[in-house]
Amino acid sequence: MSDIDSEAIVEMPAPQVREELVQGKSGLPALGIGLVFVLGGVILAVYGGTLHGEAKAAAITVGVLVALVALFGLCGLTAVAPGEARVLQLFGHYKGTLRTDGLRYVNPFTDRTKVSTRIRNHETQPAKVNDNDGNPIEIAAVVVWQVQDTAQAKFEVDDFEEFVAIQTETAVRHIANSYPYDNHGNGGLSLRDNADEITGKLSAEIGARVASAGVSVVESRITRLSYAPEIAQAMLRRQQAGAIVAARQRIVEGAVGMVELALTRLEEGDLVELDDDRRAAMVSNLLVVLCSEQATQPVVNTGSLYS
Repeated sequence: MSDIDSEAIVEMPAPQVREELVQGKSGLPALGIGLVFVLGGVILAVYGGTLHGEAKAAAITVGVLVALVALFGLCGLTAVAPGEARVLQLFGHYKGTLRTDGLRYVNPFTDRTKVSTRIRNHETQPAKVNDNDGNPIEIAAVVVWQVQDTAQAKFEVDDFEEFVAIQTETAVRHIANSYPYDNHGNGGLSLRDNADEITGKLSAEIGARVASAGVSVVESRITRLSYAPEIAQAMLRRQQAGAIVAARQRIVEGAVGMVELALTRLEEGDLVELDDDRRAAMVSNLLVVLCSEQATQPVVNTGSLYS
């Protein structure tokens, strides 16, 4: 039976970029200044329409340019909601991550990509895999995860949500291949009997796989675990047979103890003397009575003890 340790988990490439926080500027003053310039440009253009000659053309041109520049400047306003971040990129260069919520102002030339930092769930589809014993099983899991490094989530992988989904399914399949469904009393970890240990190893493997994408795993749980339909009936009969054997073993152990106690009490109290033949017969009768699944019928002996 194999065990999963830190050395068995795949090593992902080291990240090339890490998150750098930027605060930006408050957006309310920028909004007020921008509106003032837009309004001033409009007023100047309207006023220029009342003039004549070159002054008219100059006033209208300047008014329109001022309004357009102010409008472009207002494009730097960025609203950041709680649980969100904006990754800033200027001409292909990473310039930082804006996490401060509210209305902020940044360079209007920057590209601002929204990245959710909320806690999310991902549930895998039931997958049919072979366990460590080669038995086909169906397994599914749910993982709770959160983006910790927005720069890695943006630049290290193409699509970090798809990346988390694929790596989670890969880890679930790996865990299912590494342990048997049931240890059948042989000791060691099994998927059915050691859920806490298995989910701990699953969380560790998923976390190692998605760390390069700036994602941390909060928790993972196996939500579905069963034998595949084609062997479910056979495995059910095997489990029932094991349960019957275990129950029979307990019954026999109890019956032997009761017979031993009965013989000891009879000998200690000198109630009856039994030779080897009568002792064997008594043991046989008691075991039949105690181990039988059905009620026994008493037989009254009207003769002597030996007839």
